Amino acid sequence: MKQMTIEQFAMQTASNEPVPGGGSISALAGALAAALTEMVAGLTIGKKKYVEVEEEMKEAVEPMHKICEQLLDDIKRDSESFDLYMQALTLPKETEEEKAARTAAMQNGLKAAVAVPLSVAKAAYEVLPFAETMVVKGNKTAVTDALVATMMARTAVLGALFNVKINLESIKDEEFVKETSKEVEVLEKKAIAFEQKILAQAQVSKSVVE
Repeated sequence: MKQMTIEQFAMQTASNEPVPGGGSISALAGALAAALTEMVAGLTIGKKKYVEVEEEMKEAVEPMHKICEQLLDDIKRDSESFDLYMQALTLPKETEEEKAARTAAMQNGLKAAVAVPLSVAKAAYEVLPFAETMVVKGNKTAVTDALVATMMARTAVLGALFNVKINLESIKDEEFVKETSKEVEVLEKKAIAFEQKILAQAQVSKSVVE
């Protein structure tokens, strides 16, 4: 999927095919957030006005590049993450043993479908501290790019977590659901609060951040 043109990807999303869907779009949003953050760092490095923060800018480049690449791969991984569950639905269910095996396979498939978007959410959240650095210390001519990166990262986190939550509804392992739900709740609150903190620090007109 990541080899598609932007137009092809958008048209595929708009089609009546189930993938790419919200999970893949969340991964793309996170990848673009990381890319924008890296861009702002690059626009700051080498500028005399920002020599005091140059090392901080350089330290952002590699991690943001890696997260961008990871999340681009996750676009396809998210689309495929439900495959195990769909395959489990095709298993025979004539005998009690077959029914039990099918149910177990379905549950394992759902857990796999939780793992990918949760990974996406965690990776996207990692963009936010770097985006904050760009907003506060980066090249002021690119502050709005850093703000867009912030909002895209937040969207990626929340979007991916929506997929986690909907799959948790069908998982019968109560301990797994409890622990994962707690993790989701914490990450969701942290992402929202972090975005608000960053936007509040932006030295641009109020109309931009409202």
